[in-house]
Amino acid sequence: MDLKGERFYEIFRFCIVGGLSFLLDYGLLYFLTESVGLYYLYSSGISFTVSVVFNYWLCVVYVFRVSRHQTARQAAVFIGSSVAGLGLNQLCMWVFVDFCAMHYMLAKIVATIVVTFWNYVMKRKALRGQKGL
Repeated sequence: MDLKGERFYEIFRFCIVGGLSFLLDYGLLYFLTESVGLYYLYSSGISFTVSVVFNYWLCVVYVFRVSRHQTARQAAVFIGSSVAGLGLNQLCMWVFVDFCAMHYMLAKIVATIVVTFWNYVMKRKALRGQKGL
């Protein structure tokens, strides 16, 4: 398969995994906030972290298939980008909810859109290394 075709399928797989991760994140955010009664920023941090672990596992085994044998550096960059993504997510949630008076569930959708670009670029770089970017 040519490079363009392979890149298309990689992006497609990334979107599927991202969608599943978002559903986990969004559902857990709602559950922790509404059913457990946690403050929305705590719920958001927990749900984001759980979804990152889920996303990481699926990215390694399904999206970026050549990355099953990662170096310590690649894993560190992947995890570091996820921590930065968590910070970006929390900042977006705080700004959209507390300053823009957006409902936390709507703010989560907007925050997810902002963080998605960051996640693809950084996770791809972490799992693929510098080759072919």
